[in-house]
Amino acid sequence: MTTTATPTSVSAKTVATGGWYAIVLLFAINFLNFFDRFVPSVVLEPIRNEFALNDVTLGFITTAFTLIYAVAGIPLGRIADIYPRKYVLAGGIFFWSVVTGAVGFAWNFWSFLALRVGVGIGEASCAPAANSMIGDLFPSEKRARALGTFMLGLPVAIFAAYLSVGWLAHMYGWRVPFFIAAVPGLIVAALALFIVEPVRGSREVYKIQTAKAVDRPFKRVLSIQTLWWIILSGIVFNFAIYAITTFMTALLMRYHGLNIAQAGGLSSLSLGLSGLVGLTVGGWIADKLHQTYPRGRLTFGAFALLAAGALNWFGLNQPVGNAVTLTAIVGVGWTLAFTYYVTVYSSIQDVVEPRLRATAMAVYFFFQYVRGAAFGTTITGALSDYYARNAMHAAGASEMTATFRASGLQGSVSLLVPVCLIPTGIAIWLATRSFVADANMTKAAAQVPSA
Repeated sequence: MTTTATPTSVSAKTVATGGWYAIVLLFAINFLNFFDRFVPSVVLEPIRNEFALNDVTLGFITTAFTLIYAVAGIPLGRIADIYPRKYVLAGGIFFWSVVTGAVGFAWNFWSFLALRVGVGIGEASCAPAANSMIGDLFPSEKRARALGTFMLGLPVAIFAAYLSVGWLAHMYGWRVPFFIAAVPGLIVAALALFIVEPVRGSREVYKIQTAKAVDRPFKRVLSIQTLWWIILSGIVFNFAIYAITTFMTALLMRYHGLNIAQAGGLSSLSLGLSGLVGLTVGGWIADKLHQTYPRGRLTFGAFALLAAGALNWFGLNQPVGNAVTLTAIVGVGWTLAFTYYVTVYSSIQDVVEPRLRATAMAVYFFFQYVRGAAFGTTITGALSDYYARNAMHAAGASEMTATFRASGLQGSVSLLVPVCLIPTGIAIWLATRSFVADANMTKAAAQVPSA
């Protein structure tokens, strides 16, 4: 006899009594996930000075982190599709919080790098399990807003990290923020154990077969054409966002002459506050468009990313001293860019069956981090060093100075970030062409006839 998962009274009760507790906890987990991730970006300059590093080495810190994050996410994604997701989340946040605190004791570059890699292993548990859980808590027409709430953890974390970590580092040194960041994670890890695990597929309008195990999960996920366009968009988008979040504070300090507290404050506005608007308003618009036009979410995302690329080009090329103007223009650009998450993540849920969603997210993250985010910071740093050397040679100087380093970083960031946002929009637009067919195919393949 074949059993199925349907929208039963039990699953409805689960959503009613535990859904909002879950979404608030998932937001908190995602907030800490990104807060801990961005602490090094804020204190990049003090770390560079203490360990005597160049920009390409600074970029490699993020490269190592994201590579291990991507690789660890594959088995953790499969585990989240098989076992209760709340245990995966609780274990992951406990581990990465402990290691985050240990980073503050790093005594040289290699110890710092090794500990950051450990943080990456723990954080790899978050996205696959959380996205899968949200898909089972909210129906398709409400997922963009639900995922928008979850992804608010990213801009809120950026805002909080750049604002507070910059001040803490200015007052007490760069190590203290790592000690402080570890504490709330231990509390949230315990609270995650009380999330009510939703029934997989319980929020779909079609029945899901649960008696038979999913065969060839990776092959099934990778056969979805829309997912490949989304993967491509993720590669170039994460190149851009990791480049700018890693080097924005350093850019404002070097090129525009701000101290770490001032640079962190402006970064919190352009990369944090902008995301609050982009995700909340963008999620509402995306769901409204999806209800009337099947391709509406992705089409909206495509045009938003194209506009974001143009705004970032203009903003990041502001002359020396125009830090406030840069912040305003780049902030509008990233308000549009943050709609990426609510348009793309919710679309993945529609083209992947419920029992494979954590696996699909892990595969998606693997490609976008290995190909995009992992090398975005290293390439940005390498190009910065290259431009700095060119500036030094053009000036006829024989010694690298702060002025040459500032020129190099500005040239690198102002080129690579806009150049990556524009093809992100193109890739999302290409995904609209196969989205409807893939969504219908997923429903047909997942459902079983009623008994």
